[in-house]
Amino acid sequence: MASTPEGVDEESAWLPDADNAAPPGHLLRTLEWRTGLEYVSARVAMRRIAAWRRGDGHPVLVLPGFLAGPLSTDFLRNALRQLDYRVYDWGLGTNMGYRASMKESLPARLHHIRERNDGRRVSLIGWSAGGIYARELARGRPDDVRSVITLGSPFRGNHQASTAWRVWRLVNRGADATESVSERALDRRAQPLPVPTTCIYSKSDGIVAWQCCMSVPAPQTENVEVRSSHLGYGHNVQTLSVIADRLAQPEDDWQPYRR
Repeated sequence: MASTPEGVDEESAWLPDADNAAPPGHLLRTLEWRTGLEYVSARVAMRRIAAWRRGDGHPVLVLPGFLAGPLSTDFLRNALRQLDYRVYDWGLGTNMGYRASMKESLPARLHHIRERNDGRRVSLIGWSAGGIYARELARGRPDDVRSVITLGSPFRGNHQASTAWRVWRLVNRGADATESVSERALDRRAQPLPVPTTCIYSKSDGIVAWQCCMSVPAPQTENVEVRSSHLGYGHNVQTLSVIADRLAQPEDDWQPYRR
């Protein structure tokens, strides 16, 4: 058995096969209905959530998943505002997949948010495909990014291991979209980031293969398992508690998550 790299905890170092991962089966897809129960549970828990450890007021940019927009992340953003963060939507409306204009619009959004917050570095939270964009934004502009948190984001392995793949391909055509899922792009996407990164995944995810949502080991990268539906990550109490814990860490003093 290979030894764990220095600075990497054993839980994050364990990595399943993502190249041969398959889309979630019928049962898990059916269980996605529980997102409604997760939402109700989170609403009931709002007083408890509001009593969690407060943040330091740094800016947080939230990116929605494929075919989702600002409304999908509204609960998450409001919960983080209650914890004293300056929270922003990605500003691009509904996420319809890869668009070449993102190469300019997302860095511009990041720069604008940083300017509005006296130059403070920005934490990025990306849900599903939004996490893929968050990772690449951080990879290209690491000096502007404080940390990255992904929620069920399939950035590694078989990019077709998702029940949404056919729909994504239907609305994402042309050379730019094809290049975004090329072998070269997929290899780059799977590499760890140069900033603190938390990859949240759920084995009961009914939309994407959970194996594809875990990063290869790196000193400031971790994989954290929660019990959540894919559609419920942004309002699942357990997921929210992990997000709050990660964001509350002192800047430049990242430590692995401990339950």
